[in-house]
Amino acid sequence: MKTLLPATLIALASISLPAAAEPAFARLYQQQFGYTPSCNACHKDGGGTPVNPYGEAFKTGGMNAAAWERIAGLDSDGDGHGNGVEASARANPGSSRSTPAAPGDWLDIASLVPQEVQAAFPGVRAYLPRDALLTESDIARAKGLGATLTRDDENTLYIPLVDRRPVGTALIFPVHHQGKTFFLLMTTDRQLRVETVSVLNSRQLPEAEDHPVYADFIGIALDALPRATGDDLAAAITRAVKNAGTLIYVRLKSA
Repeated sequence: MKTLLPATLIALASISLPAAAEPAFARLYQQQFGYTPSCNACHKDGGGTPVNPYGEAFKTGGMNAAAWERIAGLDSDGDGHGNGVEASARANPGSSRSTPAAPGDWLDIASLVPQEVQAAFPGVRAYLPRDALLTESDIARAKGLGATLTRDDENTLYIPLVDRRPVGTALIFPVHHQGKTFFLLMTTDRQLRVETVSVLNSRQLPEAEDHPVYADFIGIALDALPRATGDDLAAAITRAVKNAGTLIYVRLKSA
């Protein structure tokens, strides 16, 4: 096993357990309903994945505090209970398997980690989900590393633990190209070097599934990922990976 760099170990090991939902959504949700939701309230399978019908309703409603009232009477998950009623009862308004009478375990930590992330770390049973929230200092540091980050890039970072120690990181993030979107999963080792970049959903851009550019990132430290040039698909992927890797780096290094 590789030796963990001291600074990285301190950054990873000092992280406290936060809300595991897309940050802006989670903050507004907590203010409205008094508790922090799972990523699965808004996403189909954890933070960074495509949104579910409740997430779509929140986007259509304005993605702000007033949106809760606008979508409260809708039944986004089709289970016979209004969104507002479910959320107030600590049930998941984005899942028909969760109702006010039987909320299920959607708020348990074990249910918060996407299946794709778990598959990337076989044998790992414990995870530390962490909201990657950006400060102005983070954004400035990212710019110095060649990445342009905004609050729209805030996401949920997953940290796998073995014997209560971090063994890497994982992040699910979108790639936008010519008005279409697909999703990637990037994992790193304990030294914050890229181990894998894999496609989760490329239905809108099938040509992204086996693009050769993914191999260029393997083994690269997050603070040394290449910058994108041009406007083709390879550049769009490179830009998204650069931003995602820099997001992980600046947030862990500032922890």
